[in-house]
Amino acid sequence: MSSDKSKTTGRPSRKEAEEAVRTLLRWAGDDPTREGLIDTPKRVVKAYDEFFGGYDEDPHEILSRTFEEVAGYDEMVVLRDIPFESHCEHHMAAIIGRAHVGYLPKNKVVGISKLARVVETYAKRLQVQEKMTAQIADCIQDVLEPYGVGVIIQATHQCMTTRGVHKHGVSMVTSRMVGSFRKDDKTRKEFLSVVGNFEPYRG
Repeated sequence: MSSDKSKTTGRPSRKEAEEAVRTLLRWAGDDPTREGLIDTPKRVVKAYDEFFGGYDEDPHEILSRTFEEVAGYDEMVVLRDIPFESHCEHHMAAIIGRAHVGYLPKNKVVGISKLARVVETYAKRLQVQEKMTAQIADCIQDVLEPYGVGVIIQATHQCMTTRGVHKHGVSMVTSRMVGSFRKDDKTRKEFLSVVGNFEPYRG
């Protein structure tokens, strides 16, 4: 995010964001004017630029460049183990995980880096894992119009490990099956067999 984005998006200014961080530091019980914290507001706002850069990206646009010359290829395309970092919208705590994405092309395919970018774009927003899983699958289905899409996400949630119940070593798995991945047992089993040979994700 550039420093002047507030002029066109209605967002608070960078200066206002930094002041909000100072308020939180005071609320936590510390002094934002002490040496170790003087530059913390700037660092936090800069980190937020990175953490939440997905709001400035359009995942549908990312997938818009497709290829139709695939020499008749009509088998499943799967991208496994896409790492991502997100933040839970309830506590703004980190969600660390990986995604497995597959689709069965009909008339067009997309560069595999674009699939990873779609995951990244949705991850770099305040999220709920279930919603993120559905967003990724539905975006791929909407833009590529394949026979079907499958998305599986495994992640650990710091809102569960660093607060609340404090349960470590627990990972959450969500999935979304669209089109033939939902309707055709053979297609779904093939996808699951490709991505299913992994160790449980521990962060």
